[in-house]
Amino acid sequence: MKTYVSPTQRPDTETVVAIGSFDGVHLGHQALLAQLKAKGREHRVPTVVYTFDPPTRVLTQGVEFLSTLPEKLGLLARYGIDETVAVPFTPEFASRPKEAFLDDLRALRPRAVVVGEDFHFGRGRAGSLADLRAVTPEIVALPMHQLGGEDIKSTRIREYLKTGDVDGARRLLGRHYDAQGVVVQGDRLGRTIGWPTANVQVPQGKALPLGVFAVVAITERGPGNLQRHHGMANVGFRPTVNGTERRFEVHLFDYQGDLYGEELEVKFFTFLRGEQRFGGLEELKAQIGRDAQAARQALEGVR
Repeated sequence: MKTYVSPTQRPDTETVVAIGSFDGVHLGHQALLAQLKAKGREHRVPTVVYTFDPPTRVLTQGVEFLSTLPEKLGLLARYGIDETVAVPFTPEFASRPKEAFLDDLRALRPRAVVVGEDFHFGRGRAGSLADLRAVTPEIVALPMHQLGGEDIKSTRIREYLKTGDVDGARRLLGRHYDAQGVVVQGDRLGRTIGWPTANVQVPQGKALPLGVFAVVAITERGPGNLQRHHGMANVGFRPTVNGTERRFEVHLFDYQGDLYGEELEVKFFTFLRGEQRFGGLEELKAQIGRDAQAARQALEGVR
């Protein structure tokens, strides 16, 4: 999948375009992408996703994001999109009049534009679906996608994650929520009690569920050599040792080796318990043993 940061970077050819933040690329986004691909086949032109980095509400409302840009691009490529224009969403960009955004779209020469029916753009959200007709002969406006009567939207997924409900997030995403980060040096406390952990550093602003979880972690041992490992993760502030900053720590079952400096992708499967303060390290160690047993049971049969 080709990726650009401006519409003017791509070749001067006709396209079909989907517009949105696509934060999380959840089931609603996937329905929109399916419509985009259908239009691409109909018009026999490339499919282009016009998206924003960071997602608009990260800048305008200060929310955490579900997908980093690399994670989002990987998902869009997985769903068969030809090209992505990922524009930097800055205060300056957000303050542009709607006409400037329409000029961006004209550069993409869209035969059709696919958006959600509540799509607005430009300073003060002044631009509407009616304005898009100035740049394209066809607009496909999809209503809010639902699952079991529940609106599928990034806001709802963040709410699930805030309570540790990774199963609720999974239902709306259509896959297990995941986080990717680099393993960095920690304080090695886990090693002293027999449960070594990888301290995973994710980009600031990435939404993470708080608590203890059964997880599957993926490492790449050489180009294309992906390995999956069962394990458990703790996301929280470590109250037992008076921690003051959020940590994302992962223990891989039956793993021997050093992960420092490596990229780790962690998929959250099952919520085991919330974070809690223990009377000391021995009490914590005993609970981690119970957590590990519960995680192994939760992951039984998972590949």
